Formats: sequence, C-alpha cells, structure tokens
Amino acid sequence: MKINIDIDESHEETQITIQAKEWTKELEEIVNIVKKTKQQRLFGMDEDQTVLLAPREIDFIHAEKRKIYAVSKNWRFEVKMKLYEVEEFLIPHGFMRFSKSVIGNIHRIEKFEASFNGNLCVYFQSGNKEYITRTYVGAIKDKLMQGGQ
Repeated sequence: MKINIDIDESHEETQITIQAKEWTKELEEIVNIVKKTKQQRLFGMDEDQTVLLAPREIDFIHAEKRKIYAVSKNWRFEVKMKLYEVEEFLIPHGFMRFSKSVIGNIHRIEKFEASFNGNLCVYFQSGNKEYITRTYVGAIKDKLMQGGQ
C-alpha cells in the first residue's frame, strides 16, 4: 500500500482520496476508522453532571454491577453505553479487550506482570492496575509488538 500526504496552506479542508483496484476488508476498516474519528469524546456521568471524556485520558473501561465505568488516575465516571458500543468507539484510539468485562488503553500501559494462571497484570501510567485474561493476552502482545497500531 502506498500513502501520499500533501500538506499545503492553500487547501481549505482535509480531503481523503483512496485509489484501489477493488474493495477490500482493509479499505473498509480504513473508512470505518476515518468515520469514527469525528466523535472524539465519550460522555461520562458524575451524579447529575455530564462530563466529556477524552479517550487518551482513560486507562480502562469496565463493567460492574450492570453499569459501565471509565477509569483514570483521579476519577471514575459512569458511561451510558453498552460495553461493546464503547469498544467499537475506542478501538481507533488504541483500546483493546482485556477480558469479558474490561477494555484497556494500550497507550497508557507502563508495565506487565505475569500471573501464575496465565493472566497478565497490567499497570497503567496513572498507577491503576487491571488484569488481562489468557484469552486476550496473545492479541495484546501482538498489537504491542506492532507498535500499538
């Protein structure tokens, strides 16, 4: 695949042109990522207030007692979406599934610690920690070896 980028002050708006021989799954993924980047924030609930959450500030999203929460160093907000909806929204922002109930931001991971049962304990830059179950360990290691892309 060849990528050309033309940055010039005379361009009034950003325009994307894709030239391909045929429609592929890879092209579909690229188009989906471009479409999803328009909405850049999640809405979190704090008692009676709605708070805008930037994906780059979130360590992980988890399900607890039928509610979904976004967690970072100094806060935890309820997100009024289903976990699979949050996952679809956050995949282009470097998030991956850690377990059935957790989606983590791989860009905020500081270190790993192996557990005796095959799970990984992940430590985030904020000091939070969460676990990656064996089912998802291989996919996350592959993603990190590719530079998180």
